[in-house]
Amino acid sequence: METAKLLYRRLDSLFGALNSRRPQKQVLESFIEESFRTLKDDLRLRAALLYSERRDDLALAKVVGEPGGKVAETLDAASNPVRLVYQHRVYIFRDPDAEGTPYKLGLLPRFPVAAIVVGRRPTRHILFYLLDLGWQFDEVDFSLNTVRAAFGSRLFDARVRGSVREAAEIQQSLLEEPPDFPGYEIAARSLPAEEVGGDFFDFHAFDEDMLGLAIGDASGHGLPAALLVRDVVTGLRMGLEKELKIATVFAKLNRVIHRSNLSSRFISVFYGELEADGNLIYVNAGHQPPLVFSTREPDGPTLELTTGGTVIGPLPEAKFRRGFARIRPGEVLVMCTDGILERRDPKGEFFGEERLRALVREDLEVSAEALLERIFGASYAFGRERPWEDDATMVVVRRLPVAPP
Repeated sequence: METAKLLYRRLDSLFGALNSRRPQKQVLESFIEESFRTLKDDLRLRAALLYSERRDDLALAKVVGEPGGKVAETLDAASNPVRLVYQHRVYIFRDPDAEGTPYKLGLLPRFPVAAIVVGRRPTRHILFYLLDLGWQFDEVDFSLNTVRAAFGSRLFDARVRGSVREAAEIQQSLLEEPPDFPGYEIAARSLPAEEVGGDFFDFHAFDEDMLGLAIGDASGHGLPAALLVRDVVTGLRMGLEKELKIATVFAKLNRVIHRSNLSSRFISVFYGELEADGNLIYVNAGHQPPLVFSTREPDGPTLELTTGGTVIGPLPEAKFRRGFARIRPGEVLVMCTDGILERRDPKGEFFGEERLRALVREDLEVSAEALLERIFGASYAFGRERPWEDDATMVVVRRLPVAPP
């Protein structure tokens, strides 16, 4: 799970550096150079090729790396490799000697090939990556699904354009105040880095004996991330209303987000169902692990809630497992997004999880609201009170101590 999240962060940074105001072809040429340089060692890439759609074929627009042989200047739009990539959007030709592969048709050298299609007819483009020895199917598949989805939202899909102000209003309507839950204090806050953000928190009061709580962090920030948040929050609420098991809800939600073309489609989500007696059933989909701080061992290790699966969106099918924890009287659950922990000081050092842990351990008896204020204030001051670089969100849940008889 951690490897997948690190990879999706690297890809997100790669996209963030692109200038999407340039012509699409120039953006893609720049991207194929940068993606090859950045991912060459991790994914075992030998070369990368960009083909751009014309009326009846695709023309070679860019070659990066060492293909190790001749490459076709044009591709027939009706050929088997092109047809498969158009059909599946991401396709990996594992065996170059199989019938109908680029090598057997004399189009590319004799290597396994991974391909994606980006854009919309009549300006589609195919990116081919020639794979060298040691490549791993899961890593390449995850990366290319991530790349294709990001291009769909950031460079080509005009449907994500709209009123930023309206998007901000929609997002704020999703951020409900924490409900009353007997025996607990709950505090929550989300500060977007732009007018609209890609973080969220959410609560679902089943009854007095169980509360659903969620926190999430979409790739990037701004309008595309806000649209993804809307889709995820709506999907979670619909799944919970149908009383589905939470692992099933996440699997269904992942499929819906993967097929969607309206958002950036990468999001880490933590969702848990907290019972009045302190039992917590949860799924962590690639999110920064929430922490449970114990009053029995104030200076001891904290419990990290890591069980679940990968981030939601890049892969068409993903499986999720339920985790179990318990919050005892006086204990504190802290959930946050990367905007808090990755706040930098002028030297470039992160605020980091250890500083957060130390702040919580200073006094586990303060209220949830006071603890939230303390952490937000410390992180903001750590960055010398500069504007937040990323959306910052936190939820604090404190189980009230048992009153002495």
